[in-house]
Amino acid sequence: MTSGTLRRYVPFATSSLQASMQYRADLLVSLLTTSVSTAVVVFLWRAVIGQHPDGALGGFSVAGITTYLLAAQLLTLMHNSKAGEDTSQEIVGGDIAVSLVRPVSYPVSRVFMALPTALTNLVLVGLPLVAIFALLFPMSAPSPLGLALFVLAAVPSVVIAFSVQLLVGMSALITTNTWGVGMVVNSLIVFLSGALVPLDLLPRPIQAIASFLPFQSMVYGPVQLLLERYDGFGEAAQIMLRQGVWAVVMVLVGALVWRTALRRIEVLGG
Repeated sequence: MTSGTLRRYVPFATSSLQASMQYRADLLVSLLTTSVSTAVVVFLWRAVIGQHPDGALGGFSVAGITTYLLAAQLLTLMHNSKAGEDTSQEIVGGDIAVSLVRPVSYPVSRVFMALPTALTNLVLVGLPLVAIFALLFPMSAPSPLGLALFVLAAVPSVVIAFSVQLLVGMSALITTNTWGVGMVVNSLIVFLSGALVPLDLLPRPIQAIASFLPFQSMVYGPVQLLLERYDGFGEAAQIMLRQGVWAVVMVLVGALVWRTALRRIEVLGG
């Protein structure tokens, strides 16, 4: 992407950032609701692990599972760009026609709108959330290596999440009930990404299913790297390679579906 082309997309990022900062009350509400929901899950897991005689479950201590859940919540907040919701609303409402006449790629413009949202959620909601829980509960401090790998792994994680959301949004061309589609997809993501339950604590058949889907690369893989729950450099590289492959695959699938959807929009538009 040349500098001239890049300048076309900068206004999308700045307008998204301004909108996020304008509605700061929404960020405060998000912090409160996320804190409550995270606290419920943390208390539940602390109670479950606390009942075990050795104070651990599947290699997770109380401090370890708390760190796992907070890291998973950080990633989930970064995934919440509303790209799918906004896309479906534009398609159903017909506003997509206005977006298509602009001299920019619609999916790329959505990327630039999603990035400020992800960063805002991370800085103004996610990091304060971690700080609050670090003061209230014992947590496992990650090593510099684990933290660095987690930061790197967060990039393809967000790419995969955005691609999934965009695909959900484009389902509005087939059905107006994108809310139902989104609920099903989000439920699968929460369960099969490891956001609520670490995948290695699930039954093996479910682990096998999750291994063939991109969702584990959204949460479980990055948190594995953060907590260094892998066997040597080879497995760490395999986790990151899997993430990269899924990120590329999802972007290509999204591009293919968008080209097909674009032809459908043109036909419907007369």
